[in-house]
Amino acid sequence: MHPDLRAALKLQHLDARAAELKREIESLPRHIAAIEQTLAGHVRKLEADKSALAANQAARKKLDGEVQVQQQKISKLRDQMMEARTNEQYRAFQHEIAYCEEMIRKAEDQILALMEVAEGLEANVKSSEAALAGERRSVEAEKARAKMRTAEDQAELKKVLEERSETLRLLPAALAKEYERLRAKHKDGQALAEARDGMCQACHMMMRPQLWQDVRATDSIVAS
Repeated sequence: MHPDLRAALKLQHLDARAAELKREIESLPRHIAAIEQTLAGHVRKLEADKSALAANQAARKKLDGEVQVQQQKISKLRDQMMEARTNEQYRAFQHEIAYCEEMIRKAEDQILALMEVAEGLEANVKSSEAALAGERRSVEAEKARAKMRTAEDQAELKKVLEERSETLRLLPAALAKEYERLRAKHKDGQALAEARDGMCQACHMMMRPQLWQDVRATDSIVAS
């Protein structure tokens, strides 16, 4: 193999590795941001459940207070009813007592409904707290791994770029310039491509007959 071709192929290999390392270095912060965002969403859900549970407990406490108030009213009304002098007064006390008892039943029904909701919220909070503890540990471990991997990638990238500079100097100036031009021209950064049976293996297009003959006649690089 012609020395220029060997050097150019090595250069292309180094460029491919450098591009791969750069992509990974750039992707790791996005990966960490994504898992942190997921964790933040779970934290917000837990806080919402805790707030709902606190509101539920406050509502039940208020209803318990209302029940006590109505019970105290009933106790007073019954004492007053014992002193009623007419049937009309007696029935009026009975009516007020019945109303207070109805208020107590409604409040107790609401308390029971709130207790059912609270059971679900308490279960959610308990399971979420346990899950979040594990998720936080996992996120911190992943951040540590990403930090280590980034450092490793950056160290390797530095070596690759140093080796690239050394390899580039092995090429004739004109060929090095042409290599850089072709690398910048193609989106994938591939400057060299194999030719086989008259076809470019990179773009899969047939080559001009004369160009194909030139390729077959040498083991060095042929510019298209």
